[in-house]
Amino acid sequence: MLGKHCKEYMPTFMLSLANIVVYAYTAFRSNNVFVMDDKVMLLYGQFNFLVFNGWYWQLFTSMFVHLNLLHLLGNLFFLLIFGLRAEEVFNLWEYLTVYFLSGLTGNLLTLLLGPWTVSVGASGSIFGMFGAVVMYLRMSFGQSIMGGLMLSFLLLLMTGGNEQVNILGHFGGFDYWTVYWVFVG
Repeated sequence: MLGKHCKEYMPTFMLSLANIVVYAYTAFRSNNVFVMDDKVMLLYGQFNFLVFNGWYWQLFTSMFVHLNLLHLLGNLFFLLIFGLRAEEVFNLWEYLTVYFLSGLTGNLLTLLLGPWTVSVGASGSIFGMFGAVVMYLRMSFGQSIMGGLMLSFLLLLMTGGNEQVNILGHFGGFDYWTVYWVFVG
């Protein structure tokens, strides 16, 4: 049995390690530790044109590929914050489901940006983790989810001011769990 809490499995640590390993590999392939090569991004990130033409695995691999070292470090920071909190409230199956379905939902919404869009990063997964934890805790304590929704929407707006930020990826990750907790949870 997976147990109520998943701290003993250390999923936040394992996902962080996976992101670091993938970054090291893509940095090696790019011959640059600070910024990834465009060809590497097209191959391992989510290049919508390729996804539309059958490269569906990019919807998964792009969750672990990062544009540059700062992007990786930022995502690891927020994964640490929201992931460790999620370990306290979810079992391992729930934790991994939140992470991967959030990322997948964000990546599927990214397809709406058109065939020439390239997207990378764990932000959709992490934003989904944030949304799931906020909604779960507010509902567990019998609080209205409106405050959580407003906080989450504010955070979403703050992350969307940069043209390099995939706002649909963030929104998709968060939105999946918001809808889940409102209608199912």
